[in-house]
This record gives sequence, C-alpha cells and structure tokens, in this order.
Amino acid sequence: MVHHNVCPLCSSEKIGLQLNCTDHFVSKKEFPVFKCTRCGFSFTQDYPEESEIARFYESDNYISHSDTSEGFSNKLYRFARSFMLHRKKNLIQNLTGLKKGNILDIGSGTGHFVNEMKNAGWQSKGIEINENARNFAITHFDVDITTPEKIQAIEADVFDCVTLWHVLEHFHDPYKYISEIYRLIKPGAICVIALPNCSSYDAEHYKRFWAAWDVPRHLWHFNTTTFGQFSEQTGFILESLRILPLDVFYISRLSEEYKGSSLPFLKGMSKAAVFSFSSVFNTKRSSSIIYILRKPLPREITC
Repeated sequence: MVHHNVCPLCSSEKIGLQLNCTDHFVSKKEFPVFKCTRCGFSFTQDYPEESEIARFYESDNYISHSDTSEGFSNKLYRFARSFMLHRKKNLIQNLTGLKKGNILDIGSGTGHFVNEMKNAGWQSKGIEINENARNFAITHFDVDITTPEKIQAIEADVFDCVTLWHVLEHFHDPYKYISEIYRLIKPGAICVIALPNCSSYDAEHYKRFWAAWDVPRHLWHFNTTTFGQFSEQTGFILESLRILPLDVFYISRLSEEYKGSSLPFLKGMSKAAVFSFSSVFNTKRSSSIIYILRKPLPREITC
C-alpha cells in the first residue's frame, strides 16, 4: 500500500481527505482521494504497490482494453472511438505540421491509434503493459508494440511526437516517464497528454460518483492549474490546451450508473450535453483536456 505523507506535487504537508471513492469496476473497495491545500493537487491515497495493482485491471468491463461489439454501449463506444481516432490523427498532423513522421504512443492498448497513424504513413510504435492488449494489437494490426521496460533501450531524439491518451494518471512514477519522453523526442517536437479534469463541470456535479476518479487505477487527478505546475518541473514548455469532446458523454453515463440512477444512459447523455455546451465557453472546465507540451530547442534552454 502506498501512502503519501506530503503532496506528491509540491511536497507540502498540508494534505487532507477530499472524498472517498469506490472502485466500481473490480474490487468494490473504497479508496480516499486527498487534496493539497497549498497547491490544490488531488491524488489517490493508500493505493496498491506497482507490483500488486495489476489485479485491479482484471475486468471484462474495463472497456479501454475491450474490442467486443456486443451490446449497445460497446457499439456506441466503437463508433466514438473511430470518430476520435480520425480526430486525433488530424490533431497530431496539425500540431507537428507533418503529414508523416515518427510517433510513439504510450499506453497503446489494443493498438487502434498506432494503427491509425501507421495507415496515415507514420512510423508508429507503441508501448503497452497489458499482455493481452499488446498481443491483440500485434496480431490484428501488425504494429510495433513493446513492453514498458524496453523504453530505455529506444534511441534518443527520434520522435516527432509522443502521445499519452489517458495514461499518465496511471503511472506510479510519472516523473520517470516524462523524463524518458523528454529524452526520446526531438528538440522542438511535441508530447500530447490527455487527462481527466477533476475541476470539470461533470466532476463538480457527480462528486464521489464521478467515474473518472477511477480509483485505484487513477493515481493522480489533475486540473489545468496543477498540470501546469507539473509541466514546469519536467523541462517541457506547455504550449496550449485542447478538449476531448466525447469523453464527457462516456463519463457521465458511467457516473449515473455508479449513482444507481434509473435510465442512466438517457440521464448521462442529457447531462453530458449540458456540460459539453458549458465547456465550450470555459475549456478549463471540460471533462477531459489535452495538454500540448513541446521540448525546447537548445537556444530556448536557459541556465
């Protein structure tokens, strides 16, 4: 069990219970989420060690590694995934200014995004810890997916872009991975990180039932302010923010289920529409946010 006596972001001792959340996917156990009163960072407390947390991912309902088309929910998920894959590809091409390049996707799951970029002409590589998801990607898409421990063997300064789509919040040591990413990408290249936003309209509404707390799999709960503080410690330049427009619909539907609501799908969709419309006028309250980080050029690095 991992317990933090100080804030993992700013090292302040001024931390305390924010709320208790339930692991609705696997264990049904309750885990506390703490918040730092100094910097505002929220984090899961008393979670399993890295060597023990794998069992909390062992669920048929953990849809990030699900490829079934059975049931309306999964069919809708696959439709949304197809839409978002195309949108993500266009985003990467626009941000990099490249039609083709070298890209690394960390936490690549069943390989759909790596395959999307491969089909667009990019040299695509993925890193995935889950053996079943990794084997699925290799078998179905014939893509290059490797294990996390091999990241250190990858040559430095080779990637035009590194992506983490809802992955950083899972790492026991996010600073270690960010350091490796910094090493791997070319000067001037970008890192794209998508994260749930614990200051979103839907998080505020659902409170402890907000599905994106996702304890104990999600260890760190960022908002735009705390991620800005995190990025300052990495050497990257935080250039801009984007939103993931469909995440709020999935999260709201799950949150209604966790509340035990009747007609959770309809209630989730209707509330998500309101949250989504509101976030158009305030990106920092969106359910999920994409952070665009850039590795500075040598002349931009100051002592």
